[in-house]
Amino acid sequence: MPRGEFAAKELMKHRKQHRLLKKWWKRKYFNLKQKYDPVGCVPMAKALVLQKFQLQQKQPHSGLIKCVRVQLIKNGSVVGAYVPYDGSINFIDEHDEVTIQGLGGSQRGQMGCIPGIKYRVIAINGTDLYQITKGKKDKPKR
Repeated sequence: MPRGEFAAKELMKHRKQHRLLKKWWKRKYFNLKQKYDPVGCVPMAKALVLQKFQLQQKQPHSGLIKCVRVQLIKNGSVVGAYVPYDGSINFIDEHDEVTIQGLGGSQRGQMGCIPGIKYRVIAINGTDLYQITKGKKDKPKR
């Protein structure tokens, strides 16, 4: 049986030994996203607003980022979420039900100059946040 450097058996053995070096393979094989991501494997989750707060941007930017602290309905974990669009923080009240999704940073992390925030608000009480801020729809009462 061939045992050279590029024999099929040697290549398969090498691939199996070095599989753990690949981040995407470890994440998939050990179910790390399910274990450590508060939202889990789903793209969006519903949450209740606990408080509104502001963050300072990271250097070299300056300004205040409007955020909300929310508690997920599915498992009760508390996370921070960024509120996009100008003036949209005024439409969010405490105890509103919001829908959050990932912010889209590299390797499931934060985005740009927003420190420590991994999620963003996309809907309030089931209505799209963009349409509420543009005045096309009214915010429904809970």
